[in-house]
Amino acid sequence: MTVEKFSSFHMENDGARPLFKVCGAMETADIDCMSASGAGAAGLWWEIPEGQRALLPTEVVRLAHHCHSQGTVDPWLVTFAHEPAPIRRVLEEAGITWLQLHAFQAPRMVDLLRTSVSAETVIVKVLHISDGKCLEGPLLGAYERAGTDMFLLDAMSSSGQVGSTGNSLDPIDVLAVVERLEHPFLLAGGLNANNFEDFSLIAAHPRFMGIDVDTAARDQSGSLDGRRIASVGSAWGLVPERTYL
Repeated sequence: MTVEKFSSFHMENDGARPLFKVCGAMETADIDCMSASGAGAAGLWWEIPEGQRALLPTEVVRLAHHCHSQGTVDPWLVTFAHEPAPIRRVLEEAGITWLQLHAFQAPRMVDLLRTSVSAETVIVKVLHISDGKCLEGPLLGAYERAGTDMFLLDAMSSSGQVGSTGNSLDPIDVLAVVERLEHPFLLAGGLNANNFEDFSLIAAHPRFMGIDVDTAARDQSGSLDGRRIASVGSAWGLVPERTYL
């Protein structure tokens, strides 16, 4: 589903639920776990230096094809890459139409991608918030003009780590950013089954499109846990309340 179609369905309140994305799938069993527990999107890491769940291009293709055959979980390519050509190649080989730029790629990079990837590709640019400040703040308008379809707000750790930090954002800081956006946004950053109320105003925002979780979806060993995923989804109203089997 393209972001335009998803947005119209969401705004019309026809029963479509916001996006519920779980990041860091590494095996087909992870995809199956996400599907069984109500997640609708799987983040596949590629070209993420030192990323413990980073995949080879062939692995991205294999997992994306499993998503397609399984039919309920959309694969997302999540990358720090800064070159359009390799990104386009992986997207095409894997048949992926959701691209998450999870680093400090410039608006020019988004512009180059917008003119080179499939028109169906949804470009999601991550915005990093650290100590109450959005590091990409001065470039928000430039990102939108370049062809960004959706933003994802995430926390950056005090050590400079981006992505899967488990750190929570301050809702006040989030609102300060989203009020400056014209495009839809997703929320990440330490979201779990116990902090929905903290972000209820964010979730009620007309441009809110869903959440992205990683740490809260995993057990103590770091493996995806279906019950934890379902618990987060239920708490945020993204999946029906039910027992994970």
